[in-house]
Amino acid sequence: MHHLLRARAADISLSGKTMLNSLLLMFMVLAIALPHGAAAESVSERTGWAVHNSDKTYDQLVRDVIAATRDKGLFVVTQAGPTKAAAARGVTIPGNRVIGVFNNDFAVQILNLSTAAMIEAPIRLYVTENSDGTATLSYKTAAYVFAPYQDEGGGALIVIAAKLDQRLDEIAQKAIQSAP
Repeated sequence: MHHLLRARAADISLSGKTMLNSLLLMFMVLAIALPHGAAAESVSERTGWAVHNSDKTYDQLVRDVIAATRDKGLFVVTQAGPTKAAAARGVTIPGNRVIGVFNNDFAVQILNLSTAAMIEAPIRLYVTENSDGTATLSYKTAAYVFAPYQDEGGGALIVIAAKLDQRLDEIAQKAIQSAP
């Protein structure tokens, strides 16, 4: 009887080691398979988006987008991005910032045409850091963003969106421009 108990204990011990080895192997496979940080590709051309590549660093492009926004008569009304919060948690991800831009003149004009359309304000400019150290500025065009509201806003909303798109392009061109 004592011999049988010892054999059973050995079986349990062996199955416990097997389970431990299986768990360890599974953990190793997951560790290799899962990404070790955010390595998403840079933003590429897509319907309704304007994408502007630059030779600037992420931090420089963020500063230049903010400065160009002021110079072109819009205001930075929001900023958000996960980069610093991730770093505070010990996670390194590429630079990533959304900068909301608008002004009250456009807001009042749009509200006079479509209350629902104002959910799209501010227009969001997206600065992303690329793997080569450069940064990209991208955004959904105002024409694309406000298209679902054209039945309410009509031709006047299309004109406002075109004016906004002109300003956004001016901001982008000034921001990505290399220093002389």
